[in-house]
Amino acid sequence: MKTFLYLVSALFVIGLAFWAYRENYETQSAIARSEQLQDDIAQARARLNMLRAEWAYLNRPDRLRELAEINFPDLQLQPLDPSQFGKVTQIRFPPAPMPEVVFNNPVDVSSLGPAPDQAGAEDTE
Repeated sequence: MKTFLYLVSALFVIGLAFWAYRENYETQSAIARSEQLQDDIAQARARLNMLRAEWAYLNRPDRLRELAEINFPDLQLQPLDPSQFGKVTQIRFPPAPMPEVVFNNPVDVSSLGPAPDQAGAEDTE
């Protein structure tokens, strides 16, 4: 019986060693993937910052004005003027939707109290 117990214990320890070995390699692989993702994110952020700087450089007002003047015969671009914009009051918005009236579901108003003109009359008396 002792031999069987020693054999089972040895197999259990070997199984645990195999499990720990496999977990160690999976952990190292996950750490490597995480570091690679962090590097990719850092490169993407650096590229995004570079693209933002380039966009700001290309959208300088003096440069755009010069390009509009150079290409005026082809594009006929005019400078923006405040009179070209409309006012909010000139916009026709769609009418607000009417609430649906349901006749099968009456509302009980008896528990709401007296009418507003009656409430004022009671306070003055």
